[in-house]
Amino acid sequence: MQAIILAAGMGRRLKEFTQNNTKCMVKVNGVTLIDRMLHQIDGLHLSKVVIVVGYEGQKLIDYIATLDINTPIIYINNPIYDKTNNIYSLSLAKDWLCKEDTLLFESDLIFEEAVLKTLVEDTRDTLALVDKYESWMDGTCVKLAKDDSIEAFVPGKQFRFNEIKEYYKTVNIYKFSKHFSETYYVPFLDAYSKALGDNEYYEQVLRVVTTILDEPEIKAKRLNGELWYEIDDIQDLDIAASMFAPDDNEKVRLMQKRFGGYWRYPQVLDFCYLVNPYFPPQKMIDEIKASFDTLLTHYPSGMEVNSLLAAKNFNLHQENIMVGNGAAELIKALLSCLNGKTGFVRTTFEGYTIRYNEENSVIFTPNNKDFTYTVQDIIDFFDKSEIENLVIVNPDNPSGNYLAKKDILNLLDWVKETNITLILDESFVDFAEEETPSVMEQSILDNNPLLFIVKSISESYGIPGLRLGVLASGNKEAIRILKKETIIWNINSFAEFYMQIEEKYKKDYIEGLNKYRRERRRLQNKLEEISEIRVIPSQANYIMVELTGKITSRELTKKLFLKHKILIKDLSDKIKLGQYIRFAVRNEDDNNKLIGALREEFEGYTFQNL
Repeated sequence: MQAIILAAGMGRRLKEFTQNNTKCMVKVNGVTLIDRMLHQIDGLHLSKVVIVVGYEGQKLIDYIATLDINTPIIYINNPIYDKTNNIYSLSLAKDWLCKEDTLLFESDLIFEEAVLKTLVEDTRDTLALVDKYESWMDGTCVKLAKDDSIEAFVPGKQFRFNEIKEYYKTVNIYKFSKHFSETYYVPFLDAYSKALGDNEYYEQVLRVVTTILDEPEIKAKRLNGELWYEIDDIQDLDIAASMFAPDDNEKVRLMQKRFGGYWRYPQVLDFCYLVNPYFPPQKMIDEIKASFDTLLTHYPSGMEVNSLLAAKNFNLHQENIMVGNGAAELIKALLSCLNGKTGFVRTTFEGYTIRYNEENSVIFTPNNKDFTYTVQDIIDFFDKSEIENLVIVNPDNPSGNYLAKKDILNLLDWVKETNITLILDESFVDFAEEETPSVMEQSILDNNPLLFIVKSISESYGIPGLRLGVLASGNKEAIRILKKETIIWNINSFAEFYMQIEEKYKKDYIEGLNKYRRERRRLQNKLEEISEIRVIPSQANYIMVELTGKITSRELTKKLFLKHKILIKDLSDKIKLGQYIRFAVRNEDDNNKLIGALREEFEGYTFQNL
């Protein structure tokens, strides 16, 4: 068996990275794509490697000569690489295709050893390596039958987004038998090139083969979680660097510092960031989709109109509420207006503490392993601190500690007496077991002008991609000033439309919250069955636990991500005493995967079936 690598392209989308180098000489974590690929192929002990070069071809040849590759290498030059596509490069190597069985690669790929292993060890002699389509993928897709027959090749021009559940993406690694190449592929390649020219892609020939022949021989080989990525632009380079970081600790660190966007990563389950999996309902999503073209091509309204929409949804007056590009924008704006000493509870959401002057921060840390506290605890601590402002997250993050509504009302009486401004974050309050937990009511705001309530709509309502949050207060003048200082179009048309239609789906939201509470209780019970985990009761959309065995929070975070592709929140940087983890509560299927992975990692634990 031999290998053929197509490496003639210019890689224009990589811009300065390919200004003087061919695409496969771009580095990921300090190693060029071609270096990595050739050493992986070298381990297969093939008869030869045929490389089709073009752009900066001699530079590539000279570079490969320094790589200490044992497998013989043969070069073919594509002199018109800038006028042709890869069908021409492969046609230059067609005689080699007919000499023996071949592994065919495109040179802009990065993949782990397991990808090659799954292809080579499959006894079938002609295979197209494919992976289940995900949103980050681009290029030729296929539809498959149950027996791995390729029912259709789907080029980009024929891609239908309403059919993506049926699609598999070609990885651009193939195994061709000598018989398939000389009997089918090369004859069709010649005919296709003569008919349609050389500015085409070699997958089009496979499309013709699978369409015309009743038994085209080629089957699909489905990947099952093995890592690969195609490098087309600088964002691909960034993602590949985190996926293929050589050090496991660095790999986890690079993933966590992204703060989201994990849909670009194959099969990652995000138990780190907090959303509501039971809202919005499909009908609401379909309604937004139906207006997609309009929303995409029109400006959103300004702050005043969007404040009116928020007021309608929360039954407040327009002058008492403003909308933000997520709660984060509102937190930053609000804290920038505060002066004097400000009280915080730690451990809590760092979006507040990191934005305030440390010298003017007064920290209350509950003196117990569950980080629980009451309103009376808060009053007792801060009553002697001469603070001017107080920040309370309820339920708290990450502990899930919850202060009941009647207790918050008592806190409001205290801050009114002491003339303290209270910033109350209710981003997770809807998940509490209490029937009406929020104090975001017009009468309460009217009676408490020193109260500012922050709420993240993104997390409570399961729409983090829309980036929505609200800030409400009885201090109309403060809200007016904050609105004035905020850019007029601070949210997009999709977020505005969501607020426009949200009221119609209140019943669905309530049903989703009830379902969520049941699932939280179930997940908590399952976690409690694991002896090495101590569960801290939570009334938020996350659960904090303490690890009581030998495994540390950093080790568990690494194991779950590397072995199970589950991303969790390691709290070791936040909580120095003890080993703490925070799990977002997802839907039942995802939570079962988490429990299964945890049980696997905590060896020696006897457990019941899910």
